[in-house]
Amino acid sequence: MNKAIFGAGCFWHVEAEFLKLEGVLETSVGFMGGDLPNPSYERVCEGDTGHVEVVEVIFDSNVISYEKLVRSFFDMHDPTQVNRQGPDIGYQYRSVIFYNNDEQKEIAARVKNELDKSIGPIATKIEKASDYYRAEEYHQKYYQKNGLTSCRV
Repeated sequence: MNKAIFGAGCFWHVEAEFLKLEGVLETSVGFMGGDLPNPSYERVCEGDTGHVEVVEVIFDSNVISYEKLVRSFFDMHDPTQVNRQGPDIGYQYRSVIFYNNDEQKEIAARVKNELDKSIGPIATKIEKASDYYRAEEYHQKYYQKNGLTSCRV
């Protein structure tokens, strides 16, 4: 099994979208990219930790490729926005792909470059994965727990 990590605005929506994809085995929501160990949701929302709301995706590469996940990531949010998605504004909502190895980095960069040429400047950053901090339990599978359906931002 393989792991992918994406930040694309509020992690509730992003998690719900990834869970729809065949080959995605598990997801969890959390924080990455900051410098504060074990941040809480409230602390990340203060905007001074450097963390991003992310979704960790565990997937079966025999069923879905990393490239398909990256393309789906770009389809589920507006990658031209800087530090925001819809009504959510702040550094923690920025568009970012955290790669786990050189192959993921190359695939993410190639797809981003394609989109730069076709739809305009892409704000998405591509960064090396760092420590992942799982968010509080009430954030996990939030849409499912609350009977919500996914919506496009």
